[in-house]
Amino acid sequence: MNIETGISSAVVKAIKELYGQDVPGKMVQLQKTRSEFEGNLTLVVFPFLKMSRKKPEDTAREIGDYLTANTDSVSGYNVVKGFLNLTIAPSAWIGLLNTINADPKFGEKQVTDDSPLVMIEYSSPNTNKPLHLGHVRNNLLGWSLAQIMAANGNKVVKTNIVNDRGIHICKSMLAWLKWGNGETPESSGKKGDHLIGDYYVAFDKHYREEVRTLKEQLMAEGVDEETAEKRAKDEAPLIREAHEMLVRWEQGDADVRSLWQMMNSWVYAGFDETYRALGVAFDKIYYESDTYLEGKAKVEEGLARGLFFRKEDGSVWADLTADGLDQKLLLRSDGTSVYMTQDIGTADMRFRDYPIDKMIYVVGNEQNYHFQVLSILLDRLGFKWGKELVHFSYGMVELPNGKMKSREGTVVDADDLIATMIADAKQMSEDKVNKLTDATEEEKAEIARIVGLGALKYFILKVDARKNMLFNPEESIDFNGNTGPFIQYTHARIRSILRKAAAQGVEVPEQLDATMPVTPTEVDLIQKLNEYGAAVEQAGKDYSPSGIANYCYELTKQFNQFYHDFSILKADSKEEMLVRLTLAANVAKVLRNGMRLLGIEVPERM
Repeated sequence: MNIETGISSAVVKAIKELYGQDVPGKMVQLQKTRSEFEGNLTLVVFPFLKMSRKKPEDTAREIGDYLTANTDSVSGYNVVKGFLNLTIAPSAWIGLLNTINADPKFGEKQVTDDSPLVMIEYSSPNTNKPLHLGHVRNNLLGWSLAQIMAANGNKVVKTNIVNDRGIHICKSMLAWLKWGNGETPESSGKKGDHLIGDYYVAFDKHYREEVRTLKEQLMAEGVDEETAEKRAKDEAPLIREAHEMLVRWEQGDADVRSLWQMMNSWVYAGFDETYRALGVAFDKIYYESDTYLEGKAKVEEGLARGLFFRKEDGSVWADLTADGLDQKLLLRSDGTSVYMTQDIGTADMRFRDYPIDKMIYVVGNEQNYHFQVLSILLDRLGFKWGKELVHFSYGMVELPNGKMKSREGTVVDADDLIATMIADAKQMSEDKVNKLTDATEEEKAEIARIVGLGALKYFILKVDARKNMLFNPEESIDFNGNTGPFIQYTHARIRSILRKAAAQGVEVPEQLDATMPVTPTEVDLIQKLNEYGAAVEQAGKDYSPSGIANYCYELTKQFNQFYHDFSILKADSKEEMLVRLTLAANVAKVLRNGMRLLGIEVPERM
């Protein structure tokens, strides 16, 4: 039992014995004592005044007297109006530190057979281009959210829905047929996703040239500019060929399907390489080429049940006006599906595959309306989690020199970004740290990888996901301030202290003696360690990796101040050294666990 829980129980007993009233534990409000007052924990007395029928100060004193007389953990108190400031006995702090020390995953909940199952969808790439910076934010948020939900005692299934069909896929395929000359990832030396992305860009380049030429011809014939523009875009030979290829794909044409499978296999191999570099993975991958048929069947079923309606042109719609929205198209007049149809089909497949209790979609905020509609439709169709689905909506990523451009091949490529961050970390280490003179080149390279990726991940995850963010690579790699390398370096520093202690024959004890001394600064650090569980729980409730990032940063700052003020290995007594070593070891442990929830590794040395 931790200190707060023990005191809360004692307060409940105090109210019963002093005033004859039974009160629920949630009525007991304990908070950290403000720095300008003496004490460690503060009890808010106002909720008990109706029971005591006394002044706030008198009520506080009576409860304070009871606690000091009946609990070992409270050694004294002072009263400020309706607030009872409690001083916690040193032995209680040592006891709490022992509790933290004994649990390798202190503050995290265990997953059991009865734990609810949370499914998290993230990544959702298109197979016509490589992953870019926007995908990086998506993947990092999704992976971190999965770790946080697991740390809150949930079973987690990580899923990906791959957009592997549609006109955009056919554009890359057609361009490869026209200008590829049989080029493959092996013959070109390019990653498969980059190769296909190049052909998507090539299609766009040739298509725009066709549109420009055709528009000029139409305008020369007397067609107004706006009409000429629209006709040129619709009638350009390339776009017509792409649409014809899509029809052949839908009809199962053997040649088109064979080409589609070959080119998609190149892309998947490229994606997998990027996912491995980012440190993310999935338990189950779904493909739109499978789910769109499931969605059409589910919509037809809903139509038969009177949940949807068909218009005269044969298209199928959902009427959402009763929900304050509009009518939503589900099947076009030619029977083809839309994205909403595919999402319904994917949900149906997932629900058959897993006993889902909560479904979380990690998708950008431009899709807010889409998921508002999807929630209503899934609820109508009978999915038990439909109404409660969570759209983990996040903002766009911008760069110091402006927004990313997704056309014409000018996106910020994920692979290039990862390589640049690792190279920058290596350069920063050589220029500014340069302490690992005994490290092999392989070890230096591994540390650069860990630090570079840690900088990238932390910089992205420390920002409230709902906000647009400005990504500055140079700022992210700094070893000072609210950055990943700052936290990683602190962990490495602590591990170095522990190695030096071990070399002197001093190990962190399994249990500290309750009589060992503890200073107010050390008490503050123990309290901060104890807040990790609350930070994990709150991050789970808020779906907020940034909450974990900010906790890790605050703990790091507090430890560094402690380390500045107190010597660990040269403490005045063996007892002081053991307390401080135990504190340091558990700061390292909690930082390691907290950063793990962000998908960030921490090195043993830097």
